[in-house]
Amino acid sequence: MKTVLSKYKTFLKSNNKLSFKSYNDLHYWSVNEIADFWDSIVKFFKIEFENPPTTIYKFNDDFIKTLWFENSKISYSKNVFKNHKLKTPAIKYQDENGSYIEITWGSLKMKTLEFQRILVENNVKIGDRVAGYCSNTAEVVAAFLAVNSLGAIWSSCSPDFGYDSVYDRFNQIQPKFLFYHSEYMYNGKIFSLESKVEKLKSSIKSISGSLDLNTKSIFSNNTNNINLTFTPVDFNHPIWILFSSGTTGKPKAITHRTGGMILEHYKALSIHQNVIQSDTYFWYSTTGWMMWNYSLSSLLIGATLCIYNGSPVYPDKGVLWRFVKKAQINHFGHGAVFFQNLLSDTPKELISYDLSCIKTLGSTGSPLFKETNIGLNKLFPNAHVVSLSGGTDVCTAFIGGNPEMDVIPGEIQCKMLGASIEVWNDHGTEVKNEMGELVLTKPFISMPVFFWNDKNDEKYRNSYFSKFNKIWNHGDWVTHTLNDGIIVHGRSDSTLNRFGVRIGTSEIYSAIKDLSYVDDSLIIHLDDSNNNQLILFVKSISEIDNDELKSVIRQKCSPRHVPDLIFKIPDIPYTISGKKVEVPVKKILMGKNLNDVVSSDSLRNPKSLDWFVKFYKNYL
Repeated sequence: MKTVLSKYKTFLKSNNKLSFKSYNDLHYWSVNEIADFWDSIVKFFKIEFENPPTTIYKFNDDFIKTLWFENSKISYSKNVFKNHKLKTPAIKYQDENGSYIEITWGSLKMKTLEFQRILVENNVKIGDRVAGYCSNTAEVVAAFLAVNSLGAIWSSCSPDFGYDSVYDRFNQIQPKFLFYHSEYMYNGKIFSLESKVEKLKSSIKSISGSLDLNTKSIFSNNTNNINLTFTPVDFNHPIWILFSSGTTGKPKAITHRTGGMILEHYKALSIHQNVIQSDTYFWYSTTGWMMWNYSLSSLLIGATLCIYNGSPVYPDKGVLWRFVKKAQINHFGHGAVFFQNLLSDTPKELISYDLSCIKTLGSTGSPLFKETNIGLNKLFPNAHVVSLSGGTDVCTAFIGGNPEMDVIPGEIQCKMLGASIEVWNDHGTEVKNEMGELVLTKPFISMPVFFWNDKNDEKYRNSYFSKFNKIWNHGDWVTHTLNDGIIVHGRSDSTLNRFGVRIGTSEIYSAIKDLSYVDDSLIIHLDDSNNNQLILFVKSISEIDNDELKSVIRQKCSPRHVPDLIFKIPDIPYTISGKKVEVPVKKILMGKNLNDVVSSDSLRNPKSLDWFVKFYKNYL
């Protein structure tokens, strides 16, 4: 069976009279003939515009002011429903209780129409913001599609976000309408959101209407008289507002363009992950993580979106694999930490069930260790292991999978089409086979259109363009290998620079993860003027062996990166999206106030930081 990538290359040969000897040649063309490339994506996927662009790409030496598809109008939701078949499944849904339902395209369209009518009654118009404080259910998908169908702008937070975090986000964008769940379940417990919701509605004066999705949970099979209308918007009109994690300050309101998301997600999901119309697509997420938005776009392709609502390990670690079997999931995605834990404690379902339906395994959130990659290949010998790296900044990946290339464990396969990626040293020189900063040397179609309420784009420019003049610096410390793959070592602001030698924190974690007493770890380099210590924190229920830890790091990493101090701790802090909280911990250990360096509601386990606060006061 031909891959989508193969079909795309055949299309280019027929339509554009282009042929390429290698993927690298194709990538080179995609970033040097930018207008022709994105025009080919539109034509290959038959993306529908209300009116065509007068200019596809215009760059005037300023990434932020780049013009894309000028004067064109488009609708995300219209493209979602353009090829649907009323009686085929659009969504397969399961929750912690084991409740399973398949929702047809016709039913999804009816629910979208119902929400559209409610929004119209509440005077929601093009450009208005609509917020969701919701768990991950099929109703939320319909709510988003209804919002989008009117040209309004969506933004959402998951229910595990505390009041302060939700207020800090939604108050920035002043939503007119609020979708919410009055209660949700996680880990077998029911949590009420009523008091938080009422407080939000009273404190954010822009909210003039709301709807409790707990009262609107029934999908109708009556598909008569569906009169769903679509409001086309400018290509660069905002589609949704995503927020940074809040681990380095107040969350930034990252605003994405409608057309950019449509074109980029068609390309990323289809060409790089090989998702086709008949497939089932699942990526475990919450409504507060960009992977929720990314996964939605499987509907653009006409695939079936699979949703699991609740803890991925409740009532046991086999729950997601039972969902895979039930829904016959073809594309399974999760965070790298989930896969690492999977190999250390493999559920019986992986052995006893036939899970050959899985075609790709997707990983993101943090680097996927080489050993984990090898282990996944053994568990899923017929699956393509796709590791992605990008972020909320672009709501996609810069580097990712290629279904026609071999996977080299520990490396992400390729630079993705349309992304002009290079690796630069501190002097702004491109390097290969050595570590450096991941940069974009040319504008990318899913860059933010702006940050909400960001006067003169000050926050935008400071976030990406402060290190290299007029070049996007992503903040990832990576290596472009001799195989033309990419190794991600971690965030550059948490990279360990020890006596002039830099390595990524992930290398330390990888080196010691197989030691029996290491449940998890965190390494911090205190490198201010008052201190120069490398400290390793190890989560363990057993006694730890400091000498062995140092010896392993010396052998596998370098003598320069042997920690000065090692401490056993009860827990490692993580963001809700599953990333280790390195920079805020470093700031705490350098004397910064906890409330100034991180929002506790952005963390999965906020109480874990209390230990570091006490440690600073009593030890440092």
